[in-house]
Amino acid sequence: MNKEQLNGFKAWFDKFVAGFYGDNEYINANIKLKEEHSGRVCSEILYLADQLHLVGNQRLLAETIAIFHDVGRFPQFIKYQTYSDPKSINHCLLGLEVLQKENVLAQLTDDERETIETAICYHGEKELPGNLTGDTLLLSKMIRDADKLDIFNVIIKAYIQRRDDPDNFKLEMEMPDEPGFTPEVLDAILTGSRIDYKMLRTWNDMKLCILGWVYDVNFAPTLRRLKQRRHLETIFEFLPDTPDIRKVREKIFAYVDSRLK
Repeated sequence: MNKEQLNGFKAWFDKFVAGFYGDNEYINANIKLKEEHSGRVCSEILYLADQLHLVGNQRLLAETIAIFHDVGRFPQFIKYQTYSDPKSINHCLLGLEVLQKENVLAQLTDDERETIETAICYHGEKELPGNLTGDTLLLSKMIRDADKLDIFNVIIKAYIQRRDDPDNFKLEMEMPDEPGFTPEVLDAILTGSRIDYKMLRTWNDMKLCILGWVYDVNFAPTLRRLKQRRHLETIFEFLPDTPDIRKVREKIFAYVDSRLK
């Protein structure tokens, strides 16, 4: 693919998203959240492309994947009023339906289109399938890392906003903000296991799940950026100071330090 095609994809995305805004302030706030998230994920994936020394077609494909990775989120929220896949629909598959219905990727080669669609399809799954190879594997890993980098940013801003200005907090909360956490979630993070989203019951569970994402990070530059931004420390500030949480903190930071060595 070429730069002109990439610019066309950006223009299509902007026009597509603009159609979801209306008079509902709550809906607009949540649509804006995902629109801005998509833009920042583009920046994050280009950061990874620089760190991994990608050029040419690989770099163009990476940015295209980032632009479209959450395109299913917009019709998802309009129809279901939630971004929770278990409560609504798989947003990755919905995004593929949108792209295929609109023939957005029709101008690309079969290999390019398959690589983009595969990366979008699996970016939100618990783990990647074992049969991916070459650029498809590389770019699928990159979008998962880039997505996580900005979700840390989004989640932390939401926590701070809800704490400091709860009356003007208009973003969707996918689960209740209750004390405590689910034992199975705690056990998974202490054993270094990947957490199944179906296990999550509360905001504290979500915070633990996000901390556990470090086990699923593919590239050292991703962990380095998380550490530089102190995102992990900030999330711990929003968790109760208990012996269990202190164990989690020790486990998480020891793992990150070992990867960066």
